[in-house]
Amino acid sequence: MTEDKKTLAEFERALATSGHEVYVLRLYVSGASPRSTEAITRIKEICEEYLPNQYDLEVIDIYQQPQLAVQQQIIAAPTLVKESPGKLRRMIGNLTNKKLIMQRLGIAG
Repeated sequence: MTEDKKTLAEFERALATSGHEVYVLRLYVSGASPRSTEAITRIKEICEEYLPNQYDLEVIDIYQQPQLAVQQQIIAAPTLVKESPGKLRRMIGNLTNKKLIMQRLGIAG
């Protein structure tokens, strides 16, 4: 095993045993619309407040990357996809209800 692979394997082991789950989130939006802007702001606020240094949020504009929307079968925007931890979850449409978002993400508030 090369030194780089050994170091990566050690890092992944340490991360897995650190007790901190990393939330992998993808937020699909449609351009710079008010709903998109509001969804981005709300999700970032929740992540910063309840998951500091424990989340990976990728914002994907379906107008700029339509192939990703097709691949992931995104039919409406905004759509928040929680890829991990736990099972895959999708939240479509109005992302202003903080309590509901946290419940669906499995975040204790």
